[in-house]
Amino acid sequence: MADVKLERKESLSRQEAAVWLSALSKAFARGGHVELPVGGGTLGLHLPEQVRAEFEVEVSGEEVQVEIEFTWSTAKPSSGDPDS
Repeated sequence: MADVKLERKESLSRQEAAVWLSALSKAFARGGHVELPVGGGTLGLHLPEQVRAEFEVEVSGEEVQVEIEFTWSTAKPSSGDPDS
């Protein structure tokens, strides 16, 4: 089970979806922190230098589903870690 999980489903206009994607894109480009609009507030996340990414497109009848997933560890790399 996750320590923290936030899941929200809602209908967005293309412009509102663009705000989400733009905020993520800018944060990935400059590094550091991102504030995402969620409901009536914001969700802040720290973005590391390296992330794992998954991209999936599924077409079923008249519905298209696009999933973009980023995952990363919140643990600090150890000094003996070859990936650090």
